[in-house]
Amino acid sequence: MPPKRIVSVVPSQTELLFDLGLDNELIGVTKFCIHPAGRVKTKVIVGGTKTLDLDRIQALNPDFILANKEENTREQIEALQQQYTVHITDMATVPDAISMIQEVGTLVGKQREAETMAQHIESRLLPPLPPLHLSVAYLIWRKPYMAAASDTFIDAMLSIAGFVNAFADKSRYPAVSPQDLQNARPDLIFLSSEPYPFRDKHITELQAICPAARIMLVDGEVFSWYGSRLLRASDYFKKLRSELGG
Repeated sequence: MPPKRIVSVVPSQTELLFDLGLDNELIGVTKFCIHPAGRVKTKVIVGGTKTLDLDRIQALNPDFILANKEENTREQIEALQQQYTVHITDMATVPDAISMIQEVGTLVGKQREAETMAQHIESRLLPPLPPLHLSVAYLIWRKPYMAAASDTFIDAMLSIAGFVNAFADKSRYPAVSPQDLQNARPDLIFLSSEPYPFRDKHITELQAICPAARIMLVDGEVFSWYGSRLLRASDYFKKLRSELGG
């Protein structure tokens, strides 16, 4: 039987569950689950992705919890696994995300809807867009600056969009100094809208470090959310490329 009381502790996967049609079954979400805006407000907040309120989850008595290896803490997920059915996703590429959508759809009784969604994503994002031969330093944090490097979903999305990661020689999410940025000589610096909320005022700050680079604010959800938001990625990437003349 498909689950009837679902708790999702990952924002992008919460949006996925809603878009698969599980409005009634989804009963608990995190405070960072902001999409779809009108519908998440009706659900119980069970803490942050890395600061889950286990007592509140217990009070909800879920029969299925959807988590993620990177987003959630191992200790809390292992504690939940002692009592509940917990499905932990783990992905680094768009094909991984497509497989995740199909797998989750099967687990929650929405196999047909998930397959249709997966096919739409695959047709829009694969194969990747033609390369622009522009290197990008994609920053996710400030003080210290942190970049999305290799072995990340953001790196995979940069490739899909036709860009080259300026920090491809580093792994995961390294802290980078102003000198590191200068040494990387990126053609572009993308300032993500999340997890650090970069704004226009930060463009001037980075321009002083890398005066030759073009610096842009970008939608972090498009680059890092691996659920149904991937349906929006192709149009966003094409618009971004057009702004760059590509």
